[in-house]
Amino acid sequence: MLSALGLDAMSEAVYRGMLAHPQEGVASLAERLATTETAVRQALDTLSELSLLRQSGEQEGRLRAVSPDIGMEILMARQQAELASQQMRIEASRAAAAQLIAEYADLRPASTNPGVEQLIGIDQIRDCLARLTREVQEEVMTFAPAGAQKLEHIEAAQPLDRDLLERGIRMRTVYLDSIRNSPHTVTYVNWLAELGGQVRTVPSLPTRMIVVDRTTAVIPVSSDDTAAAAVVLTGQGTLTALCALFEHIWDAARPLGNKAGTNDLGLSPQEQSVIDLLAKGCTDEAIANRLGVSPRTARRLASDLMERLGARSRFEAGVRSVQQGWLPAH
Repeated sequence: MLSALGLDAMSEAVYRGMLAHPQEGVASLAERLATTETAVRQALDTLSELSLLRQSGEQEGRLRAVSPDIGMEILMARQQAELASQQMRIEASRAAAAQLIAEYADLRPASTNPGVEQLIGIDQIRDCLARLTREVQEEVMTFAPAGAQKLEHIEAAQPLDRDLLERGIRMRTVYLDSIRNSPHTVTYVNWLAELGGQVRTVPSLPTRMIVVDRTTAVIPVSSDDTAAAAVVLTGQGTLTALCALFEHIWDAARPLGNKAGTNDLGLSPQEQSVIDLLAKGCTDEAIANRLGVSPRTARRLASDLMERLGARSRFEAGVRSVQQGWLPAH
């Protein structure tokens, strides 16, 4: 009956048995349900994981079943959290599709993939970017998810940036919020703005990406090693999706001079991103990579948010996030 809420038949039977006969132990429940004590204990483990059991306030060491109204609310909130996570995965489908295109291109000869050119190694990638920079006529749109920029990379990029901006090329770049803690990166970004470049930041980005004149996009095959290989995408449908993704994130981003505020729930953009990534099941290392921060910072952010939620596990944090409106309920 409760299978629709994620509860298997044995766990439901044990839960009902504990509600009807709260004083019975494992042996009595096993006898009443005509099953083994092992099966009952496994069901108790499941019920504990779902927060449907609590320590008894009257008998130390004994578990009691939570009341049905609370129990059903917990199960429904759990499903809402799972649905919210699924919805966020759907919303990120454009970026995932682009990544899949890149990986697929890496497995097949370039001649069989119209609109897809493979680049192997950093030299080919740099040569391609140099060519595209020479040929650009109107606009360059960039996702830069690496966080703080290295000084040597900034020094190498500045002459090219100046040349593009002096030619009247529109340059829009989205960095991670974490660059705001890097003085030399902030100095570079302010220099770009003085020359006419437009820069905004967001808590996290789906992938590194450069789009030239809305006709050509360069993205890495692997986000973990962007120098190993990349693909050049020119298909109209793919570019339409990637440009829409850029505009969507650009509209939600904020200029570097704007301080981060909090939403109606008291969450900063970075904290909201951590909640979203936790709901997707991301590890501390994955969160750190997406936010451009250290794993230690990612762990601290996650721990602080779990403490604010009063959650003892990441699963419970997902449930409580939905209950408190930190994640959408679907």
